[in-house]
Parts: sequence; C-alpha cells; structure tokens
Amino acid sequence: MNKHAQYNAHRFLKTPLGSALALALTAMTAAPAALAQDDDGDEENRGTIDVLLEEVIVTARKREELAQQTPLSVTAYNDEQIEALKVRKLDDLAVGMPNVALDDIGTAKGLANFSIRGLGINSSIPSIDPTVGVFIDGVYMGMNAGLVFDMFDLASIEVLRGPQGTLFGRNVTGGAILVNTHRPSDELEVRLRAAVDGNPNGDGGMSKYFMGSISGAVTDTLGARMSVYYNDDDGYHVNLFDGSDHGKAETTIIRPVITWSPAENVDLTVRWEHMESDNDGPSAQNHTNGSGIPGFFASFDRDSFDMSIDEPGFYNLENDLVTAQLNWYVDFGDGVITNIFGWKDYYANGLADIDAQPVWLFHADSWLEQEQVSNELRYNGTFGAASVTTGIYWFTQDIGYHEGRRLLGVATGGVAPALTQDGGGLYDVDSLAWFGTVDYDITDDWTLTGGLRYTDEEKSAQIASLIRNVDSPCNVVVGATCPYDFVDDASWSAWSGKFGAMYRISDDMRVYGHWSRSQRSGGYNLRNTAIDTVNLGPGPFDEEVVDSIEFGLKTEFAGRGNFNAAVFYNTVEDMQREVNLSDPISGVVQVIKNTADADLYGFELDGMYAFGTGTLLTGSVGYTKSEYATILFDLNGDGVINEADKALKLPRAPELTWSVGLNQDWDLGDWGWLSGRVSYAYRDDAFYTDNNLGYFLSQDIVDAGLDWGIGEHWVLSLYGRNLLDSVNHGGDTQLPAILGPVPTGGTFSPLVKGRVVGVELTFEL
Repeated sequence: MNKHAQYNAHRFLKTPLGSALALALTAMTAAPAALAQDDDGDEENRGTIDVLLEEVIVTARKREELAQQTPLSVTAYNDEQIEALKVRKLDDLAVGMPNVALDDIGTAKGLANFSIRGLGINSSIPSIDPTVGVFIDGVYMGMNAGLVFDMFDLASIEVLRGPQGTLFGRNVTGGAILVNTHRPSDELEVRLRAAVDGNPNGDGGMSKYFMGSISGAVTDTLGARMSVYYNDDDGYHVNLFDGSDHGKAETTIIRPVITWSPAENVDLTVRWEHMESDNDGPSAQNHTNGSGIPGFFASFDRDSFDMSIDEPGFYNLENDLVTAQLNWYVDFGDGVITNIFGWKDYYANGLADIDAQPVWLFHADSWLEQEQVSNELRYNGTFGAASVTTGIYWFTQDIGYHEGRRLLGVATGGVAPALTQDGGGLYDVDSLAWFGTVDYDITDDWTLTGGLRYTDEEKSAQIASLIRNVDSPCNVVVGATCPYDFVDDASWSAWSGKFGAMYRISDDMRVYGHWSRSQRSGGYNLRNTAIDTVNLGPGPFDEEVVDSIEFGLKTEFAGRGNFNAAVFYNTVEDMQREVNLSDPISGVVQVIKNTADADLYGFELDGMYAFGTGTLLTGSVGYTKSEYATILFDLNGDGVINEADKALKLPRAPELTWSVGLNQDWDLGDWGWLSGRVSYAYRDDAFYTDNNLGYFLSQDIVDAGLDWGIGEHWVLSLYGRNLLDSVNHGGDTQLPAILGPVPTGGTFSPLVKGRVVGVELTFEL
C-alpha cells in the first residue's frame, strides 16, 4: 500500500462513515454464522452469500454449461451477483480479478483499454484492434470506443482469460469478455432501481441513477421486455481553473427485447439498444513526466486528484445496436442451429484539453463514426462421445475518423489557435471465417478437445496525415474535405487452433491443459502525425500471433465454495504496439508498429469458501511475468536497437494482482435479511508507454456495502467504492518540453473517480 493509500485509510477510518464500516466489519467477523435461508430452503430471506455461491451458466464454448465444468480460466457473474456487487460499468471490475485490468483510457468517454495476462492496448485510435474482445449478446464489438459505458439489466458477464481465437476469432489474444442481457421472462416481472452517489468529502457533484425493466409473456408464443436507464452525473472532479465540477455526464439508454417461438423447436430473440450520452471532456491532470519535466503553467502531484484546465471539453455520442438470435433445435445430433446477426451504428464528436493546463496550448477536437454488420451461423450437436461445434462468421466494418489539433491559442490571447493540424481517414474491414471444435470423451473421465479456425480478412484505408494539413482546415467526416495522401489495402489469412484435454479426478475436481493460437489483426494508423511517412507512416503493420500453453485445476467443496488454479505460458510474435512519443511540432506522435517478440508467463488462483451458513470468504491471486525476447523497433527512441530496449517493461502488464473479500449474512426474521460485504484488491504499478516514461501507480481498492432486504420486494443498500481514495489515471501521455516556441512539459493524464459512497433502493415484483 503506497503512502497516499495509507494516509487516506487512516483519515477515512476517522470519519463517521469509516467508523461505521469498521464497526460493521468487526460485527461481521465476530458474529456467529446466521442462517440466510431456513432448512427447508425457503429463499424469502435470501442474502448475498446464497447469491455469490450460485453456480453460473456460461457460454464460453458457444454452448451453455456450468463455469466450474468449463476447462478454461474464466470469471463469471450472473444477474443477481452483478446487482449484489453494484456493477454498473465494466471498469467497476477493473481491479479484483486475477491478471485482469479493465480500464477506461479517459481520452474520450468510454474508450476501453483492457488488458489480460499482460496483453493490452494503450490507445484511443479507432483503427487499433483490441487484445481483449468484447461480445454483447454474441456480437463482436469491432471498435474499443463506447464500451466502458453504463450497463444494466444484465443476465451475465463472463471474463475469459487467455487466447480465445478458435471460437471467437481475431483480436482476442488476451481474452474475451461476454456480456449477455436479459431475455423476456415467462411471467410478469418488474424491476425498479434508483441510486445516488458521490464523493463523501463534498467535492464534486452527485451522480443520480434510475434503472427499470418490465417483462413478461404477451401471448403463448410472444414475449417482451423493456429496459430503461438514466444517469445524471454532476461531475466528480473539481476543476481548479474556475472551481467548477468536472466530469459531467448525462446518459439515457433504452432496450426493447422481443422473443418469438413460432414452433416448439424454434425461437427468435431480437434486441435493440439505443444510447445517447452527453459528457464533459477528459478530466485531465498534468504532472511531472517521466523525463522529470513538470507542466510549465501548472503541474500537480501524481498521487492526487488535482487538475486545472481552461477547456472543459465535451464528448457526445449516439449508439444503436441491434442483435437477432435464431435457435432451431434439430434431431440431427440432438443439436441446435444458431444464427446471430448484429448491426451497430456509432457516432460521436468531442473536444479535449490535451495539454491539461490552465492555458491554451494543445486542444483537440474529434469526430468518429462507425457502422458494423456481422453474422454467425453455427451448429452444436452430440454424436455418441463427440460434442461438435462448427460455423461460419462474416464481419464488415466502416470507420470514419477525424482529428483536429488546435495549438498555441495562448499566443493569440485565447481567441483562436496559432497553428492547426487536421487529418484522419476512412477505414474498411471485411472478414470471413470458418471454425470447428470437437470435444471427445475417450472414457468417462478423459475428454480430448481439438479445434481449428480459418480467417480471411481484407482492410483498406484512405488517410489524411495531420502533418500534411497544417493551417489548412478540412474534415474527413463532416463534408469529406480533406485530401488523402495515403491510400492502400492489404489482406491477411491465418489458421488458429486449440488442442487439449480434461481429466475428471472426481465429481468435484477436474484438471485440464491445452495449447492454443490466436491472432490480432494487422491494419493501418488513422492518426498519422509523423513527418517520416516512409519509416513511421500509416502502415500497414502486420498481424500479431500469440501461442499459449495453459494448465488448470477446478474443484468444488460440496456447495460451500470452490477453488481454481491455472498456470500459463504465452509467446507473442510481431507484437503490435502503439508507440506514444512526445513531439515539439505535433505535441504527440503515435506510431503503430510490430515492435518485438515477447514471452509472458504466470499463474492465477481464485476461490471462495462458506464458513457455516452465513460467512463467505473470497480471494484471488494473479502473477504475470513479461519480458521481451527479440526487439524489432527502437522502443526508447535513442536511435539504436539494443539491450536497453530489451530491458524495458511491457505496457499495461502489472506483475501482481490479488484480492480478498468477506461477506456476512444475518437473518432478521420478520425484518427481512441483512448482508454486509467488504473487499480489498491490489494491482501493481505498470507502464503506459513503451519507452516506460509514462506509468501508473499501484492500486489499493477497498469496496464495501450493506444490503437490507425488506419483505419480498424491497432492498435498501449502502455502498462504497475505492474507499481508500486510490488515485488512478486512464493514461499517462508524455508532453514535450516545448511545443513550438512555448514551454509545455508534464503529461496528459485523465483522472478516474476516487472514493464514492452511495445509497440505492430496489423494488422487484
């Protein structure tokens, strides 16, 4: 625990809320185990422990099975567990799972920079494909923008660690996150939830939430569900430039869902999600950069939430996602034919203060539009001892991106920029794949697994380099007025696969092992700012290939908990990186290259155990060791490729993560039930830039909550997140000492929210 966390822990425990939580924890550890449900299994007084002990159904192998019986390293949460843990965004799970970091880069609202087992990205460039793929209701999200937004009315979240290329395609070299929303229920179901939270020290504004859903059968063959979500956030941070609250956001989401069963063996589920969100720009902090140069006009302690920017900025977006899943149950192999269609349309524009100082040095506006269409047709069936999954997958995506850099407005008295740069590009992707896997039971205890996938992909790009449009205003997205200085296309085809085995030691214990290969797509850089377009230009850069070996153990304790362990060894060939460099002309230059070959290895432990019937202990440990094997690019920028580059650490690859949690239930009889929980999670410090000048502090995260179940329909909750007020940044971009003739220095480091406490009221019918 760093000094900031220790100080805040001591200070927090002296507050009324801290004293109350300490007293609650003492009671939790001292109180005898209390029944959360009676011996007859009556679940009227159902606490958190019953919920957390539930076995979760996952679709990690494109079929439904219990998470504990799946030979993969997976962490999964069902709907009740998500609600109990107050998960509203994917980055609410940012710290706590072994070897997993789910971070929002913060450059623009909702940009996912996820990392699993040391494989992650550090970019807001929309043409950079992720290492961790996100799938919503079976549909792959082709861009990392708009993913770290509010999520609600979820059926499950599954986090799959390690390459998943055989069944899920490219861009899952680190892993995959599967988000599944609710289908309509058979009977009338109403859920309403309202919450308010904020910073308990009074800084910043409050954030208000309302979530509701109504679901049921319309006819014998037709079901419907309507879910709505609204959040009004007054802004968590304080902008010292004018004392205003910063980080404001207003988000509205609606999701109608319809299911239709025209025959006993056919069902169709259609979902449409519409989201609108208006937000402030990034809450950017400037602090001393890795070269020891502070911001010239303002610079703050890295381990603080202080910030001062003259441009509050904005990021406004609209997103539509339509998914349609058809299941046709057939006699052939007692199987099911599934077709999943997806369409997504995304539009956003924004303005950000990149210099993160109270004067106009480097501001940037942006426009982003994306449309994607995908379709997966697959079959699952069983033939004797063999379970077969096979299918074809098609994906197409069009992206338009524009960025304008508005530089050195301080020279004009803040009236207008003294220098402008404009550029971006159009990006088209077409991908077609076939995949197949077989699980074969050679005995009652042994199962062999084999799988292959073939992918053929083509990408084309038309790019307007920012450095070629100096003081020549144009726009790629609005009006298509920018001249393209780079036009190209390229294609890649590749085989990926998986081979492994699982052995059932007993009904409650299994071991498994497998080898797998996955690829991350090659492509182009839509944000080209380099003058040297021959060596540092838009591309194409080649695909990244990851080979992984994993061995694991899964065991259960007769309904009282479980324990899982895994060890892994990954080799990465042609590692694809965005090299982030400060530049005295453009401010920042981002070059995408295949920079190195690397090795990553480590282990994961996680589990839970119920003591008596009212106390549950949870815990996890993850360790990842990452190192370069071969260097292909000058990572530290000293002009040579040598051992100094090889000695650098991989970005977004924290070495140690661990967590521990305690949950306690009390049966209050006629008064209902009470559940208390507290957890501590730690994540090592890590680097942001490949030259290791940009970095992140270690994280000490304490979350706690108290839920009171009142009767059959109401739950009143008190909760706290990041109670130690641990400081975290989405990125740590290094700014140049001088931008043009003006001293600049420091960093662009968007702040994440610190300590939050809140109250929530839930009604279910």
